[in-house]
Amino acid sequence: MLEQLLEWDRKTFIYLNNLGVDSYDTFWSLATNISSWIPLFVLFLLLFLLKYPRKEALWMSFSIIILALFVTLATDLTKEFVARLRPNNDTGINSLIRILRRPSGYSFFSGHAASSFSITTLVVLYLREKLSWVWVFYLWPFIFSFSRIYVGVHYPTDILTGAAVGIALAFLFHMAYNRFTGPYLASGRP
Repeated sequence: MLEQLLEWDRKTFIYLNNLGVDSYDTFWSLATNISSWIPLFVLFLLLFLLKYPRKEALWMSFSIIILALFVTLATDLTKEFVARLRPNNDTGINSLIRILRRPSGYSFFSGHAASSFSITTLVVLYLREKLSWVWVFYLWPFIFSFSRIYVGVHYPTDILTGAAVGIALAFLFHMAYNRFTGPYLASGRP
């Protein structure tokens, strides 16, 4: 069964990656770069500052930074343990795909997917009662994650697992925040 899953993963990756068109390469190369999303992070901070008292907004921002660091550590440890080659480094398929990036590390699971889905989920959990349109922020992790397939460095299961891990960790951090931090802040949020 594992071999069937891996075969599906390879075929699906090759199919999705080959949907790429040269005229969109610049867009997807920018989308896969974390620094391209800095304005979004600034928007998150501004929304916290507008919707919550300053102290609470800063604690929420701090919890997101701690979450991102935790996700990065979990991702790096898992990649080293699993040691799955990235598609761009796999000689069995790298001649069949479009490669726009050439990182040398391992593939499973995607740090881009895990971090973007975790950050977005925690932002949504914090702001969902304050902004009805906050769900639109999920466009970021979908674009950011798909860009990893487009540029040739992650399989679909890397992305799906990263997204699931990121969302789960965001819920855990949100529960911890509500249990240990939120009740002690000025707004008295339970």
